Parts: sequence; C-alpha cells; structure tokens
Amino acid sequence: MKYHLVSVRDLSTITMWRNFFTKRPSPLTGAPAVRRLKSYSAQSGYVYQYFYEGQRPLRSGGESGTEFVFTVSAGRKTFHPVSVLVAEGALRAWQQAHAHPLSSTERYAVSKMALFQAFDERATPDLMKQEVRVRNADVEAIIATLGL
Repeated sequence: MKYHLVSVRDLSTITMWRNFFTKRPSPLTGAPAVRRLKSYSAQSGYVYQYFYEGQRPLRSGGESGTEFVFTVSAGRKTFHPVSVLVAEGALRAWQQAHAHPLSSTERYAVSKMALFQAFDERATPDLMKQEVRVRNADVEAIIATLGL
C-alpha cells in the first residue's frame, strides 16, 4: 500500500475547488418588504417567535417542491432558520382529488400550518432546528383545517 503526502497548500486548493463547485441553494424569493415578528403559543408549552424569510424551489433526491424558510426563536435571544419542505407530489395528490389547483398563497398557508404543527408536536425548541417535511396526509389535514 502506498501513501501519498499531501501538503497543507494542496488541501486548501482541494477545499477551494470543492467549495467552488458545490451547489449553493437558490436565493429566497417572496419575502415581505418588512419582516413582521409573530408569536405562536404551542401546545408543547413554549411560545415561539418567528418571521417568514421567503421561499425557493426544492429539488432533493428526485423530489421537487418548494422550501419555505422561517426564522424561529423560543426565547428571543437566539434565532435560527427552519425549512418547511412542501413536496409537489403531496400537493398534486390533493389537487387531483379535489380538482382545485392551490394558489401560491394557499401553498404558503400549508407551510405555515405545518410549522405550527411542528411547534405543537416537537417536545423542545432544540428539535425545531430540524427541517419540517409536509406529507400527503399532512396536506389533507391542513387544508381541511383551512377550510379550502
């Protein structure tokens, strides 16, 4: 077995090229001109503050959809981004079953209700650092709650 010595300069060059070719996420769109800090009292007992950052197309593992990004805090001291991933397949199933295409506003409402559902179901604020994925059953329940 042969070993190759790699210099620090070689490693930094490799890192530079890796960073150069790594796919960066698309920029966020649809954010309001003025962000409004909102509060939500979760069933878990925590009061969360959040605001909407925007959305971007999602392509992950052959799945497409929309990533809605919110900034969240449970104590107003530290904020962190939370992604709500709404798969196009989950929306498509509901739209075909109800013959009603969802508008961009309705899609945002689904993502926001999914965020609230995560606030209610996740036991601690630390668990809110994980992304929220909206499944087919979630879409059905959320849209029924919205009365669409």
